[in-house]
Amino acid sequence: MKTTEVLIVEIRAAEGGADAKDLVREQLTLYIKRCARRCLDLTVIEESNGFVTIEVTGRGTKEAFVNEPGGHRWQRIPPTERRGRVQTSTVTVAVLSPPSATELVIDERDIEWQACRGSGAGGQHRNMTDSAVQVFHRPSGLMVRCETERSQHQNRATAMNLLRARLLEHERSRAVADRGSDRRQQIGSGMRGDKRRTIRVQDGVVTDHVLDVKWNLKNYLRGEW
Repeated sequence: MKTTEVLIVEIRAAEGGADAKDLVREQLTLYIKRCARRCLDLTVIEESNGFVTIEVTGRGTKEAFVNEPGGHRWQRIPPTERRGRVQTSTVTVAVLSPPSATELVIDERDIEWQACRGSGAGGQHRNMTDSAVQVFHRPSGLMVRCETERSQHQNRATAMNLLRARLLEHERSRAVADRGSDRRQQIGSGMRGDKRRTIRVQDGVVTDHVLDVKWNLKNYLRGEW
């Protein structure tokens, strides 16, 4: 019987300028649809211009995202393109498994909490109270901000989960410094030629270069792959 699993997924704009940043949102939409079809829970933890971090929980989470890490290359006519030219833009995806509190112990003396006002959509409560949190881990220099929940208590729990995932990557990076970090190995360089998957919008075809399979674009955009 499958057990509930938790993953942290990071989507980052690589090559393609403004179009790559737009594609981060489109990649997020794909994952929202994929999670809905697989009855998985998806929460946006962090979001900025060209970067999104999500937390995915449920039974079968790892199976759903095992083939996602790497460069996703989109070939399409960007919405802002006036001459009808096809542009190649890339986003990178990293999939992290947060360790448990027993697997990775964080000394409370090494972290610094700061409460702050939430921003963006969420209603008056979110924007008028100090429900958002930032946690800074002094030894590593890592900082995590979370404002997705309405209460500071919930945001602190989510922020710690994300911090543990990134600290685990940080420790792995140090252990394999000669080969680069795990995240670097997952996402590659982000260059157009370094790809996991190619989405050719004009042809209506999606190709996974690692699995050597193709999908229909319409099905792919519905989260069916």
